[in-house]
Amino acid sequence: QVQPVESGGGLVQAGDSLTLSCVPSKNTPSIYGVAWFRLAPGKDREFVAMVTWTYGVTYYQDSLKGRFTISRDTAKNTVNLQMNSLKPEDTAVYYCAVRERFRTDHVDAGGYDYWGQGTQVTVSS
Repeated sequence: QVQPVESGGGLVQAGDSLTLSCVPSKNTPSIYGVAWFRLAPGKDREFVAMVTWTYGVTYYQDSLKGRFTISRDTAKNTVNLQMNSLKPEDTAVYYCAVRERFRTDHVDAGGYDYWGQGTQVTVSS
């Protein structure tokens, strides 16, 4: 059973940092990659970042590079999303998503097999 579980959301001020965590599964050998997506009110779901489980290769939405950092700790079975210099436009529900197989397109939400329930991040101005 693969059921990602997110944590770490909350209310912060603009300029603050926040780290989200995801425990992707109890069965990590079945994981190829873990990603974060976000959904803001009135907007489409948006790819944030992805990390491959075995080798730790990372991919980012171009506009978030330099502010957001994704990492995985295989010993702790955790994927973290470090978010710095947060802006009000970062306000969204952030979802952890797991894929079991390699795909060339890592930004398409349809390419992920399992999703968490989401964690709310609110950035006040």
